[in-house]
Amino acid sequence: MPSKTLHFPSPRHLSSLYAGREENLVHAERALGVKFVTRDDWLKIDAGAEPLANAEALFGFLDHARAQGMTIRTPDFHRLADAFARGEGEALNSLLEEPLVIATNRKTIVPKTLSQKLYLQSMLEHSVVFGIGPAGTGKTYLAMAAAVSALLKNEVERIILTRPAVEAGETLGFLPGDLREKILPYLRPLYDALHDMLDPEDVTRLSEKGVIEIAPLAYMRGRTLSRAFIVLDEAQNTTPEQMMMFLTRLGEESRMVVTGDITQIDLPRAKQSGLLEVRHILADVPGIDFHTFSGADVVRHPLVQKIIAAYDTYRNPDGPGPSGIAP
Repeated sequence: MPSKTLHFPSPRHLSSLYAGREENLVHAERALGVKFVTRDDWLKIDAGAEPLANAEALFGFLDHARAQGMTIRTPDFHRLADAFARGEGEALNSLLEEPLVIATNRKTIVPKTLSQKLYLQSMLEHSVVFGIGPAGTGKTYLAMAAAVSALLKNEVERIILTRPAVEAGETLGFLPGDLREKILPYLRPLYDALHDMLDPEDVTRLSEKGVIEIAPLAYMRGRTLSRAFIVLDEAQNTTPEQMMMFLTRLGEESRMVVTGDITQIDLPRAKQSGLLEVRHILADVPGIDFHTFSGADVVRHPLVQKIIAAYDTYRNPDGPGPSGIAP
């Protein structure tokens, strides 16, 4: 049987290509139809000619991604091994031909994981994108970065950021203050991200001119949003009626990104989440893309990933949880 040995700069370098988990190599062996032997800084591949070429191309791709500063996570590795097994390696290589960078006034944002890069790529190629996954995966932050970048490049004339005003069982009527003061806590995370990308005076100026609008979802009713980049955050807390209302606001030359975490639905038990429903309704509609993150895609403090895994195991002791982590 043909074999080939790949050499890398160090054992740590090689380990980082398969997320440091031996079981990931076992997954790739099954998917690609090869046998791996690894020790120190080398990886030996035993296989027929075509599977061997696919496996070599997979690790070449992973090494290139690492060189671009991306961290390979377990979900990334599994997706890529399966894609190379299907013969889709050449198409994937186009992802790495040019580093994907989002420039804003205050900082340059580079995707930290391959999953984030695929998500950003999707936002560039589709009019409507759904980013679904747990907190800490960058789904909202990257959507806002794409929105700010599109505005700075004059690809859109305004940014509209919105959230449903439903959180943790509270209702607006019980909160102190006038309407603006009641709503502000729900929109604060969007303001925080915006100030990370634009100078405070620019945020104020653009908000006063209506170029940047941050408003509750209810304010979208009856409008047609043209030449705009629209981000709906916390979409798991929309009802099916609200989701349909929002999506049908899409006007000419506009783009929409809908983000949410289906494990953190704060709606009353009797109400269905519009984000859960929409995945079944629009999954096959051209121009719309669904990108799903898992708990292993979390890029916050390492403990966040462990917390999500522990909750998934507690809620689903017999199988993978809603964040996609097997106990």
